[in-house]
Amino acid sequence: MVQAYILIQTEVGKASTVAEVISKINGVIRAEDVTGPYDVIVRAQADTVDALGRMVVAKVQQVEGITRTLTCPVVHL
Repeated sequence: MVQAYILIQTEVGKASTVAEVISKINGVIRAEDVTGPYDVIVRAQADTVDALGRMVVAKVQQVEGITRTLTCPVVHL
């Protein structure tokens, strides 16, 4: 299992709507709107890195109101 944080920038005023829509995507553990340089932070998981990438590109980035994403895979050092 691969987990990652997805940091999301949205159009002005869209953060709570984006977080709500993303929270319903299969594989999303949690989606919260936050303040700072990013508007929404998502914790997600998938079986493989490839599956995680497909989820981000095919599902998360397709949500209306998103302008940019940054995916940060969790590592165990």
